[in-house]
Amino acid sequence: MTDRNVLGERLEPCGTDPLTGFYRDGACTSGPEDRGSHTVCAVVTQEFLQHQQSIGNDLSTPLPAYHFPGLVPGDRWCVTASNWLRAHLDGVAAPVVLASTNQLALEIIPLAVLQEHGVDVPTDPGSLKA
Repeated sequence: MTDRNVLGERLEPCGTDPLTGFYRDGACTSGPEDRGSHTVCAVVTQEFLQHQQSIGNDLSTPLPAYHFPGLVPGDRWCVTASNWLRAHLDGVAAPVVLASTNQLALEIIPLAVLQEHGVDVPTDPGSLKA
């Protein structure tokens, strides 16, 4: 079965530099092994990264043993739906690429909330300041 996005269409890739996704396939695909539901394609901001670190989810520090370079503002990353929702509730949600966000995120986050933060990713995603 093909994963679908929150718009009901084929799930588009989220990011390959760095390579994201629970399965490190560049997309927010999910399956039974993905207990955290890494289904939201976020374009991370500095505020979002700081918030994640404050809740115990350090996405900035490189972990070479896991082939994780650490994220910088503008990177696209498949984040867990619950952590993204927590950031939203705390006022620091990262922009969301709806075409690359798995429909499974809708089990945790209402579509209207995701749409409120929806963006098209520009050629230079580092230009996003939100």
